[in-house]
Amino acid sequence: MVQSGIKPQEELDELLPFERLLAEISTLFINLPSDKIDNEIVAAQRRICEFLDLDRSTLWIASEDDPEILLLTHVHQPLEIPSPPERMSTKNFFPWTAKKVLGGETLSISKMTELPTEAGRDREVFGLYGTKSSVFVPLSVGKGPVLGVLTFAVTRDERGWPKRVVQQFQLVAQIFANALARKRADQDLRESERRLREQLEEIKQLRLQLEQENIYLRDEIMLQHRHEEIVGRSAAMKKVLAQVEQVAGTEATVLLQGETGTGKELLARTIHNLSNRKERPLITINCAALPPTLIEAELFGREKGAYTGAMTRMAGRFEVADRSTLFLDEIGELSIELQAKLLRVVEEGRFERLGSTKSLQVDVRIIAATNRDLAQEVAAGRFRRDLYYRLNVFPISVPPLCERSEDVPPLVWAFVKQYEKKMGKRVDHISRNAMDAMQRYPWPGNARQLRNIVEHAMITSSGGKLHLHPPDQTPGDILTSGSLEEAERKHILGVLGKTAWRIAGKGGAAEILGMKRTTLLSKIKKLGIKRPAL
Repeated sequence: MVQSGIKPQEELDELLPFERLLAEISTLFINLPSDKIDNEIVAAQRRICEFLDLDRSTLWIASEDDPEILLLTHVHQPLEIPSPPERMSTKNFFPWTAKKVLGGETLSISKMTELPTEAGRDREVFGLYGTKSSVFVPLSVGKGPVLGVLTFAVTRDERGWPKRVVQQFQLVAQIFANALARKRADQDLRESERRLREQLEEIKQLRLQLEQENIYLRDEIMLQHRHEEIVGRSAAMKKVLAQVEQVAGTEATVLLQGETGTGKELLARTIHNLSNRKERPLITINCAALPPTLIEAELFGREKGAYTGAMTRMAGRFEVADRSTLFLDEIGELSIELQAKLLRVVEEGRFERLGSTKSLQVDVRIIAATNRDLAQEVAAGRFRRDLYYRLNVFPISVPPLCERSEDVPPLVWAFVKQYEKKMGKRVDHISRNAMDAMQRYPWPGNARQLRNIVEHAMITSSGGKLHLHPPDQTPGDILTSGSLEEAERKHILGVLGKTAWRIAGKGGAAEILGMKRTTLLSKIKKLGIKRPAL
């Protein structure tokens, strides 16, 4: 603090009236509405300047963007003296003074000549604005950081600043700082309330928009399932999963029957993961993927030199699956010769590698799968009856997707979730019209075909909305999926699944199919359609 040897004027000796003035100002600011704070600060500056015969009072607030920039927010001074700038750089205007005050120190300057040598730039600026004596008080709330500076100055003559007066200026600075902090808090609160109102209004508008556009929000679909890899909420799939849980903990052989693409391998994996063999990996082989000569070696293994090109010994899938589970996919494709060898393994757990006479004993649980009707294959002489009975210990029939159309939405979202990670995209909604069209489509390729359609849509869509539509069903599509009667059966089943088997009434299957109730009932009876057991 710079001291002055000049005695204060006589009118400053009687400070009691000044303290009364400050008490009035302090009382005024206690319950002052925040929108009146700025005007009352300027009015208080004016009253203090008039009472003490001062020429100028300024209040500066540090910029939020750059604390070295001070913004002039409140000022009282006569018009004939130079006005300070509205924006001031502390480095260019008062570097020495600003460093002191913004560091929390109050400065009272009686003579500019008493400023230290390093305050040369400050002395120049004081002279530019005609300042002869001045007091600088830091603005802060409690012991918080310095928010700005409050100044009082005279331009007509030099003046001393009694300690008592400086202390009263510090009190004024606290009153102003607290009022400005309350104003800022009120502004922040009003801004938060405004943003909240805007967000609520935006949410309301979005909700109305979604209702108008019939949008399927992803949150409406529950993807959580006890069986993580299997998505389905239809009664038919619940029945299948109940059978899976019944047989999983046993050692029984399981035969999964269903069309291609219905997820038989996922069910086999679920059975294995719920079994006592889950600590060892599930071994799989597709019996339709290789010719008979190679399938035999894949199943039972081979010795070195067993046939031309067999340069090394190879363990077969049965050997690898010892104490685990072997999944035989498309088992209906095995030749009659291989079926005989497979029967022995299923019955006795024994087999020989190709090129060897040594029998190997294994403990393997069999899960087989086929898209054929094995009973018909047995009748036609293409599948061994004894092997069929060995495999058919616990048959599980997996319904096609056309018979469980209510599983289409959760399957779509499950596939979307998988491809989001791979493609780095986010999908938030699918139009209800698109989802309805997906549910009406018969899906001859089942879930596998559905996955491909979703993948294609993920590639071509952007902006959070999945532009999804089923493929055009051409006559070729109908022919590849079976006879006309079978196509009609699948279509009716799909609609019945969507309406939860409600036939009559508004939104019932008869209305959707454009039939009379009696006509639809006749069709159901003729096609042998039966409602799945719950």
